[in-house]
Amino acid sequence: MLWSGIGLIKGRKFDHSRKVGSPVSATRVYRARDIDELVLLDVAATLGHVSPRTDEIRSLANECDFPLTVGGGVTTEENIEQLFAVGADKVSLNSVCYSRPELVTSASRRFGRQSIVVSVDYRDTSEGLQCFSHAGTQPTGINLLEWVREMEARGAGELILCNCDYDGMMSGYDIENLSRVALAVSIPVIALGGAGNLQHFVEVVRMTQVSAVAAGSVFHFTDITPQEIKRELQLHGVPVRKSAVA
Repeated sequence: MLWSGIGLIKGRKFDHSRKVGSPVSATRVYRARDIDELVLLDVAATLGHVSPRTDEIRSLANECDFPLTVGGGVTTEENIEQLFAVGADKVSLNSVCYSRPELVTSASRRFGRQSIVVSVDYRDTSEGLQCFSHAGTQPTGINLLEWVREMEARGAGELILCNCDYDGMMSGYDIENLSRVALAVSIPVIALGGAGNLQHFVEVVRMTQVSAVAAGSVFHFTDITPQEIKRELQLHGVPVRKSAVA
């Protein structure tokens, strides 16, 4: 889920302007539909250079009976500690990594590698695959594959990958580049950005080495549910959590 000061929002090529509801209400729906995990990224905190809104995150965490990953506005170990204190299970780092990559190392040592996620937003530019920071608004000049290898070496436990130009388009995942990243590292890679139908989930899992798939728009603007996705994956021989396919 993408979150800002106006509530839960829908992105479209990282134009984060359309409000689609309350994070707490959406979480209750997700819980009833048996999702495996929830990722909440606070776009406003990142762009506004403010600390994570721990009171709101505590309220959200109280609705979760599944793992919760929180990102946005995280710049220090103290921010990370505060998020764990209010109920986050994992913390996602993104923009801060470009200016302070050593935070990934120190945080993974202090809190455990399994709890530190690095989110990477990227675009396929004339100069190749390039990472973008600050909710996809600022080019970094850093090559995507070099960056994900560095983040793994520094201690990231997972990577969330999103092609900015696929975000919210609901036309499928960036299969080619997700495959490249998943083969370049040994830690789990979560695909984000582009899901619009059941086949998109099957394609990205079967055609790449990603460990998991994440989605947002497909749940807000279609009738597809997490249970349907898991049943479809299971029909194509993809292992899923059995609790969700009854």
